[in-house]
Amino acid sequence: MYQVKKMLPLSLIIALYVPLVQAAGDHGSEAEAQDMVKKAVALVKSAGAEKAYKVFTDHPDGAFKEKDLYVFVYDFEGNCLAQGANAKMVGKNLMSMKDVDGNAFIKGMIDLVKTSTKGWYGPYKFNNPATQSYELKRSYCERGAGDSMVCVGTYFEKK
Repeated sequence: MYQVKKMLPLSLIIALYVPLVQAAGDHGSEAEAQDMVKKAVALVKSAGAEKAYKVFTDHPDGAFKEKDLYVFVYDFEGNCLAQGANAKMVGKNLMSMKDVDGNAFIKGMIDLVKTSTKGWYGPYKFNNPATQSYELKRSYCERGAGDSMVCVGTYFEKK
């Protein structure tokens, strides 16, 4: 006699499995972060800083938000000019903001851009809006309009 086993419907299995696969691929790569910064800097130059900052901040699901990558812009005084993940940060001076390990990462990024005009900063720990937890992050930054920097960070797991 055959034993009847209850099985989950295929649609339920797919519904449970697909988010796990997507979650594994939701981290943007370093190459994608650099590419997004280059496109963001180009928009600042072509459309002007004010219009570009509005696009970065007010259109979080647009061309400057992909996977867990988003653009953020600070002036060299530490004032947030644009922020693709949290518009509430715009207008605030965050020069002294530190990660959970005491790392003044905004100041560190600014110092890097002042010295080298572009490059990678990190790692530091920052809250990932997608997971709502602190994760290791590195950010690629380039000099923007005037005394500002345009950055995109990548979250990653320690190996």
